Amino acid sequence: MDYVKLGNTGTDVSRLCLGCMSYGVPERGPHPWSLDEEKSRPFIKKALELGINFFDTANVYSDGTSEEIVGRALKDFAKRDEVVIATKVHGRMRPGPNGAGLSRKAIMHEIDESLRRLGTDYVDLYQIHRWDSRTPIEETMEALHDVVKAGKALHIGASSMYAWQFLHALHVAEKNGWTRFVTMQNYVNLLYREEEREMLPLCQAEKIGVIPWSPMARGRLTRDWDESSERSLTDEFGKSLYAATAEADRKVVERVAEVAANRGIPRAQVALAWVLQKQPVTAPIIGATKPHHLEDAVAALSVKLTPEEIAKLEEPYVPHPVLGGI
Repeated sequence: MDYVKLGNTGTDVSRLCLGCMSYGVPERGPHPWSLDEEKSRPFIKKALELGINFFDTANVYSDGTSEEIVGRALKDFAKRDEVVIATKVHGRMRPGPNGAGLSRKAIMHEIDESLRRLGTDYVDLYQIHRWDSRTPIEETMEALHDVVKAGKALHIGASSMYAWQFLHALHVAEKNGWTRFVTMQNYVNLLYREEEREMLPLCQAEKIGVIPWSPMARGRLTRDWDESSERSLTDEFGKSLYAATAEADRKVVERVAEVAANRGIPRAQVALAWVLQKQPVTAPIIGATKPHHLEDAVAALSVKLTPEEIAKLEEPYVPHPVLGGI
């Protein structure tokens, strides 16, 4: 396993981050395909054995049960100082006007709830899951600063938003002497490359760590275009991501298949290798619900695509609608 610094911090993270959205009580929340605790634990243990020390979840995943499952597994399988735990805040966790969002009230309540579910005194990375247009960014950034100063989070990060929003948040923090975002968790893969226009150059200039979610486009890059999975059949959000550009996306998927066939390796390794070579990506967030998912992800670290292969993979891409706030 390779290790790199998390953005402009001194924290070392594995070149791969295990995304834990797939681990949670299936009946809780919108993910009926998620794995329950008994089925989830082997994947978390295997990830640790492979050298992965970076784990990402969110309060909203399976109504908090993802945090519970991940917290118990990491406590059983690793020492706290050996792992880097990331979680997120924004989504609705309880009824009422203050049960969601990034107000000071919501953040102060939700960080304590996440720590309780995770069974830890602090998280290494506390991220805003989305932009909250109903709360002044100054209120959000000061609340996050206070969370860090209270020792409940070591660093803060952000996820999917427009580049101008991210830069505005960075400016607000700098102007007031508050804690700055150190990471951006955004949507980057061969089927959606719009982040290359603004967000990735911004992150590189500001020394922000990039931890892309869905580097294999929710599995679409790993199989034939017309082939489905249990998750894809029930993933309404995933379906909406590709509806407008299906024909062009199909061609990209076919190119991935060609490169993989020529190399004699699984398509997942090619798709992930492409994300890994993209600057300034720190650690793609991978999902694992089958044993070979982790094995393919680790193997992808050794796949160095040639300039010709990269050009072949990228050539069919057409501009997509910008989904900054998805």
